[in-house]
This record gives sequence, structure tokens and C-alpha cells, in this order.
Amino acid sequence: MANGCTLFGEDGGDAAAGFDFSGDKAVAVTDYLVDLVANKNFANGDVGTNADAKAFFSGTWDYQKAVDAYGDNLGIAAAPSITIDGELKQMKAFAGSKAVGVNPATALYGSHPEVAVALAAYLGGTDAQQAHYELRSIIPTDTNITVDDALAQAQMDAMDFASIVQPLQADMSNYWTPAESMGKELVAGTVTHKNAAEKTEAMNTSMNTAAVQ
Repeated sequence: MANGCTLFGEDGGDAAAGFDFSGDKAVAVTDYLVDLVANKNFANGDVGTNADAKAFFSGTWDYQKAVDAYGDNLGIAAAPSITIDGELKQMKAFAGSKAVGVNPATALYGSHPEVAVALAAYLGGTDAQQAHYELRSIIPTDTNITVDDALAQAQMDAMDFASIVQPLQADMSNYWTPAESMGKELVAGTVTHKNAAEKTEAMNTSMNTAAVQ
């Protein structure tokens, strides 16, 4: 995404456009990643498994694990920029939000519409947002809830310049397995500069073939 690849068009709203992780723009990123995993300072593992780690990539769901592992040494920031073909490119995470509502058919024609509306109101209310924050570090929209300033600021920064909204297309589910497989191959060293174009195109084809099925 940092180098011009797209998911379902420029704004994620074109289902027919599918995944565009092809061509030179995508191969350039694969080449970058080949060099990254070959760097002696790179390690692949979960948060907290490498005590010598100076930086790692994760999300708010790993916040408590990170605090437990690094304590006062923990700092939080949005994803950095990287250099591709001599130019700085901003890495992009997936951003999203949650809303709670009631299906109109359930509310109007169900046997317990009042209960359904009350449940939705509770799940979107202060107590539930507080619980989500305490259990999973999901930043609340309720301004009455006090959150960790660094965590909240990093998430706001990510939303501002270091993310794209995850497309709400049904075929988005076809992204994850090919992307994960590509990551595993990169770490294993089976993706190289020599076969980067072939491997990248195979990933793109897999995503779009699954989408057609």
C-alpha cells in the first residue's frame, strides 16, 4: 500500500477492481522485504519473546503483553516510513472501527424489540467501552473514559497518516491467507530478489482467484 498498490480501487469501494498487488510497484516492496528479513537485526516472533528487541510491529491487542515485557522502556508510535527506490514511503496499517446497532426487522417485528435496543445501547455505552479498553486496549470513543495517552496518540496518528480503512468488501477475506503465506516464505528465505516478481504475482493471482471463486 505504501508504494501504490490498492485493495478494491483507490478508496476500497470498487469490488470489481479486486486486489492490485502486481507489477513493478509491488515487486519493489517484495525486494525491500527480502532485504529486511536478511538484515542481522531482524527477528520474527511474538511481542515479548525477544528481550533484546528494540522495536516490533503489533497492535493495541498486544498492549498489555508489551507492557508486561518491557515496562517503563516501552514506547508506542505509528508505523514508520521506509525507503523504496530511494524514496521515503509511509507504511500503512489497516484501520477500522466498530458500531453496535439493531437490525430494524428485529426491533420492529421481533418478540423482544425493547431488549434488543437496550442491549445495543449497553454494548455501545460507557461501561462496555470501558471493559473493551481494559480487556483488549480498544480505544473508546467515549471521552469520559481515561486512556493511556501514548497508546491513544499512536492510534490517532495511525488513523491520520499511517493506515487505510480496511475495505468492507466480502472478498477481503481472500487477502489474509496469501499474505500470510508470502510473509512466511520471506522469513524462510524462499522469496529472493531473483524470484521476487514471480512470487509477488503468484500472491496477487491467489488473492484474486480466491475472490472470483
